Amino acid sequence: MSNLEARITELEMKVAYQDETIDILNDEIKQHQVTMAKMSRQIELVGEKLKEMKPSSVVSQELETPPPHY
Repeated sequence: MSNLEARITELEMKVAYQDETIDILNDEIKQHQVTMAKMSRQIELVGEKLKEMKPSSVVSQELETPPPHY
């Protein structure tokens, strides 16, 4: 095998490994996007539930004036 053929073979192997790595990274990115979409939706749901909640009695007690013995 000539030097040129060896270099071409080596480059072909590198390209093959790079293609495999790109495919693996692409799959990871897809999975992360799905996870992020789920998390975003969960955050939206939590925000909606927080808006729907009535103020707690603790908050209303903080707004009241202290009893006379203070």
